[in-house]
Amino acid sequence: MGKLASLWNWLQRRKYVITLLAFGVLIVFVDDNNLIYRWQLRREALRLQEEVAAYQKAYDDATRQLQALKADSGAVERIARERYLMKRDNEDVFVFKDDVRR
Repeated sequence: MGKLASLWNWLQRRKYVITLLAFGVLIVFVDDNNLIYRWQLRREALRLQEEVAAYQKAYDDATRQLQALKADSGAVERIARERYLMKRDNEDVFVFKDDVRR
């Protein structure tokens, strides 16, 4: 009975520390909304915000290009010639590549 009483006294003296440790383990590891899960969600949210920013930048660039095409009548023809290698009926198109392999 002496060992049980000494264990009980030891637990009584350290009940707040034991309670705090149990609460810490519960919050960090056991709970459905634990700190590890919340950290992963925060990391994913930051990644998605970066992705949204990249899409927003691409959208702004495309909008700027569209406004430039609407404002400049020769821009459509220039882009068609440069990007898609289109030509008029009486023209020839020559494409040069700088493909130097060593």
